[in-house]
Amino acid sequence: MKYSNLKRIIPLTLLASAATLVVAAPAPVTDLNASSNSTSSAPASSASIERLERLIKSRNQIQLQLQQQLDGLSQELSEMRGTVERNSYELDQMLERQRQLYIEIDNIRTAKPTVEAKPEATEGAYAADTNENAAYQNAVDLILKEKNYAGATKAFQEFVTAYPDSVYSSNAHYWLGQLYFAQKNDVEAAKSFAKVVSYADSNKRADALLKLGEVAKRNNNNAAAKKYYQKVVNEYPDSTTAKTAASKLESL
Repeated sequence: MKYSNLKRIIPLTLLASAATLVVAAPAPVTDLNASSNSTSSAPASSASIERLERLIKSRNQIQLQLQQQLDGLSQELSEMRGTVERNSYELDQMLERQRQLYIEIDNIRTAKPTVEAKPEATEGAYAADTNENAAYQNAVDLILKEKNYAGATKAFQEFVTAYPDSVYSSNAHYWLGQLYFAQKNDVEAAKSFAKVVSYADSNKRADALLKLGEVAKRNNNNAAAKKYYQKVVNEYPDSTTAKTAASKLESL
């Protein structure tokens, strides 16, 4: 619950309690049998009844206001709960797709030499352009659904050309790098991973640096590999990628 809503609920609760105490307070008692013929008793009794009626009316108005405000807060809470549940579902879907994509990467690495190399893709924030979203989704589907890795490679190449400033750009370049790396096309793989590194805020930057180290190591350039691994450790010290890089440094 929002802090502002808490600030509203506390005064309302106190106000409701006060209204209850007011109504619960004993009303003035007039002995209707005593001095029934007195000329002053009738006005006093009438005044007491009017005062009691005003108190009851005031109590009812306060209760109505409280109920209206509580109904409003209940509606706000319901909307907030719906938003949280929707965001949680979308996050679960994104994580599941991410898991499937990494499984595909493992398949690429363990594929036999006669099997066509398998590229990969990943999640990103939605773009405003529906065509852009569709193009990226198409490249992903070519991997996950159709297993058409050559087609996916071409789709990613066309995507980064058509949408150079896309929210998916760094991810698209990263997975192109994975494609080339799986195909042992290290020159193009290095270019793609280097492109990812140029995106300072990319969530794939640490992984791209690690992959540059692997490309260098595979080409017997241990000095360059060590440089990339050390960069991961220095810039992303608390990440899982940094732990992997540290273990690779020990093996050099």
